[in-house]
Amino acid sequence: MAGPREQAYRLHNRIAGVPPSNVILDQMQFLIQNNDAQGAAQIAMNNPNFYSIVLKNWAKTMTNVDANSRVEFNDFTATVIGMIRDNKPFDQVLYADILYTDNGTSGVTPYARDSNDHYKELEDNKVNFMTTLQERVQSQLNGIPDTAGVFTTRAAAEAYFSAGTNRRVTRFAFMNFLCKDYEELHDITIPDIHVRKDVARNPGGDSRTYKNKCVGCHAGQDSMSGAWAYFDFQNDQLEYTLNAVAPKINLISNYPEAGNVTNDSFNNMWVTGQNASLGWRGVTSGNGGKALLQMLSRTRAFSECMAERAYKLTCLKDPKQQAHLDALDQFATQFETTDNYNYKTLLAKTSVLCLGE
Repeated sequence: MAGPREQAYRLHNRIAGVPPSNVILDQMQFLIQNNDAQGAAQIAMNNPNFYSIVLKNWAKTMTNVDANSRVEFNDFTATVIGMIRDNKPFDQVLYADILYTDNGTSGVTPYARDSNDHYKELEDNKVNFMTTLQERVQSQLNGIPDTAGVFTTRAAAEAYFSAGTNRRVTRFAFMNFLCKDYEELHDITIPDIHVRKDVARNPGGDSRTYKNKCVGCHAGQDSMSGAWAYFDFQNDQLEYTLNAVAPKINLISNYPEAGNVTNDSFNNMWVTGQNASLGWRGVTSGNGGKALLQMLSRTRAFSECMAERAYKLTCLKDPKQQAHLDALDQFATQFETTDNYNYKTLLAKTSVLCLGE
């Protein structure tokens, strides 16, 4: 185990991505020596690089299908950074009517719903995200009434609503915020009543393939993905038309008997069976993207996933030690109860688990 000063130095490096000044190092060392390592971690989060480098690159991986951090800064990333900086309850990242832009002091191109120039210039100009990001009302900027946190940002729209039939949106919500991909949720025992007509019932001429493979994912995902029926990415922006299903949703008809998607309702078929382990709470059916992602944010899986992702960010590795896994389970409970979904508090707690490494 390293001594308190070495621990403070490494803690700052992991959280802020840069070494601390001697003054900051002294403050962090003092707190660690007095059994307040979490307080030391909070000091490291006051470094602008925590927001402009570490959090930025971490959030970027959630904005594209390749989980690539080498993409342009964007409204999804800015909103994640701003919510964490401002101690917003982080469950709201999935459903709040919120968006972060520049506060008007950087001289960049104004925000536009059909362009990423505003955010690209913020990154190119190396602005301080700790001071320049400002909370705004998303629906007032993009004109969409059914706002769903970061998933109705332009970056999410370009990545997840372009082409396809909007199934991708829900899949990446599960992947990034519940730490579950559809293969892990595969369950062929639930009814296939919501499987869409674009899914062939006898792929390759064998209906057993449909029953033993396709149903496992589509029965669950198609019961939820209808929430996005009114959305499409057109003209470089996310478009929403109330009570009008996007044409692409019903374009392909491999099994006409299944009928068309006619509205934006959803009914979670994964509440029972093996996927009840996700810890569903409250309402499990409804209409629209906001209601769907609010349902996901209330799960136990969301809190557990956020704790796991926090550990990976602060400790730079996957949690494997049983003591760490037990601690993350406890942190997940605190995250959704006493800590009011405060992500900086969660990051501070997870960083202490690998303090001396």
